[in-house]
Amino acid sequence: MAVAKNPNKKPLDNRSTRFIMIALLVILAISIFYSFGNINAPEELDNSTFISLLEKGGVTSVEVSPLSGETNYRAYKVTGRLLDNARYITYFANDTEFDEARSVIYQINNNAIPADDINYVFTPGATYNILNIIFPIILVAGVVIMLVVMMRGGTNANKQAFDFGKSRAQISKNQQTTFNDVAGADEEKAELQEIIDFLKNPKKYLELGARIPKGVLLVGPPGTGKTLIARAVAGEAKVPFYFVSGSDFLEMFVGVGASRVRDMFKTAKAHAPCILFIDEIDAVGRQRGTGLGGGHDEREQTLNQLLVEMDGFGHNSGVIIIAATNRVDILDPALMRPGRFDRQVYVGRPDIKGRREILQVHSRNKKINPNVTFQEIARRTPGFTGADLENLMNEAALLAARENKTQIELSHIDEAVDRVMMGPAKKSRVFSKKEKDIIAYHEAGHAVIGLKLENASIVHKVTIIPRGQAGGYNLMLPKEEHAFLQTKQNLLEMIIGLLGGRVAEEVIFKEISTGGHNDLQRSTAIARSMITEYGMSERLGPITYEKDSDTVFLGRDYGKSKNFSEAIATEIDKEVRGIIHDCYEKAKVIIEKNIDLLKVIAHYLLEVETLTKEDIDEIVETGKLSRWDNVLASDLVDEKAETKNESETEKTEQKD
Repeated sequence: MAVAKNPNKKPLDNRSTRFIMIALLVILAISIFYSFGNINAPEELDNSTFISLLEKGGVTSVEVSPLSGETNYRAYKVTGRLLDNARYITYFANDTEFDEARSVIYQINNNAIPADDINYVFTPGATYNILNIIFPIILVAGVVIMLVVMMRGGTNANKQAFDFGKSRAQISKNQQTTFNDVAGADEEKAELQEIIDFLKNPKKYLELGARIPKGVLLVGPPGTGKTLIARAVAGEAKVPFYFVSGSDFLEMFVGVGASRVRDMFKTAKAHAPCILFIDEIDAVGRQRGTGLGGGHDEREQTLNQLLVEMDGFGHNSGVIIIAATNRVDILDPALMRPGRFDRQVYVGRPDIKGRREILQVHSRNKKINPNVTFQEIARRTPGFTGADLENLMNEAALLAARENKTQIELSHIDEAVDRVMMGPAKKSRVFSKKEKDIIAYHEAGHAVIGLKLENASIVHKVTIIPRGQAGGYNLMLPKEEHAFLQTKQNLLEMIIGLLGGRVAEEVIFKEISTGGHNDLQRSTAIARSMITEYGMSERLGPITYEKDSDTVFLGRDYGKSKNFSEAIATEIDKEVRGIIHDCYEKAKVIIEKNIDLLKVIAHYLLEVETLTKEDIDEIVETGKLSRWDNVLASDLVDEKAETKNESETEKTEQKD
């Protein structure tokens, strides 16, 4: 016969359970302290001293406890307090010794001393001793019973200690993100469309004998929207979305990560069809056997379990795994093979069209001036990821709110671009006149090279207002974005443009400063890549001597030796030095040939501090900047009028 459960019965409240637990522990601690503690131990008196104090009235209370359970008590323990409130204790071995003390106590009471001052109490010793033993046992048993109850039906916080091997994956059943929230990734969305269709209509694929990819690996730089795309897939398919980080599997105890992997897949299978998203999978999926001085057993066991669950003896029907990483080069080959991650989708930086669409998505809830075009903003932000563009629009909104504006203007967006790329402007920084002149001519040198080289980038903005660690800032954008290829001439002119600032300093001031150190680093890196990676050296030929060393994986790359000799290394250094020297000389020729333009741009930079593309075009065509000349003319008229008024006032005063 089944017993119906009471629907009104509620589990123990979290706070009530904690209160009961704490109360029991406090009572237990007090009882142990009271029963076995030795703090403030009473003073032990001998029999004669105790009787003497009784006769002199030095005792205020007496409590007698028999120490034997027999009918005729043979021993006694006497406790109480003295006149100074100090505790005492004494023992009588038999009735004969205690008779004298008893007669003194009776005598004191007969002499009209109040009975409340001296308490003569006989307490059965056996009962007292039994309570001292049983009471702590009862309390300990109560605490144990409470722990068992909490383990079986307590709160989640108390269960965590016993769920150490459980999966940390969280579920989002009603995913609201869709492909409408993903912009600038049309190819990526098309690649994942069939997975959405399979989750909606699996029968169509199964009848044709098609096997949907078990896993999809999203690869790309940080901030390009890999996690957003995974959420959008679940939102489009309307299936449960489990998400977990790769680091959630790893613990200091070996075997915990493997247990969590098993539990995660078990839970996912129970809710199939669903999507299981593992973010930053490189934390657990690194190549095995690459540890310096030994491997990491916990990570390797976790990876082994992940490999088995994805494509082992079992079958994950309806569970599609999507993982994201920006370090695909360090993943284990067994994890990348077909049957586990069948498909890799590269999520790269958006082009100008993608940036425009992303800006439109992040501007839905923002008030922007209708005259602002997203095409112009997208053109000014090459290389920005989706996260950068979201941050850009947020910075623009913050700047508009700071100025108490009702809408975002183009000036706010322009300032936000500079803040995202270089940091906030440091207008309070004090420069000497010579430092300011050097910075102005340095930035003007970059601008002149950009204007005069045919394949050089277009100068969009020049400023001598310091930002970050830079004393000035020159925004130069390419005429056309190069998504994949750069020609040798493009790279050489890029180096010439980087060296233009240093050349301008040398031509004008006959000395050089430390302001171009970043330009030298970038130009040297480009020249070395041309020789060692791109095979653009006529002497060394089309051979790759080095590879990109920005993402070194020590366990794999540390022990590898150079694949070229010391003689080749010397030749590489000579070639790099030759490229830098030739570009430097070409930059010097361009600067000396256009020195008048250099001086005009530097002059207006010192006056207005910031020049836009329109300002630079006007200076190139007319040699002047009308907006500044008009301001000067207006100031001159005001100054003349003020001088005239002062002279007339002086004449009037003289007549008077």
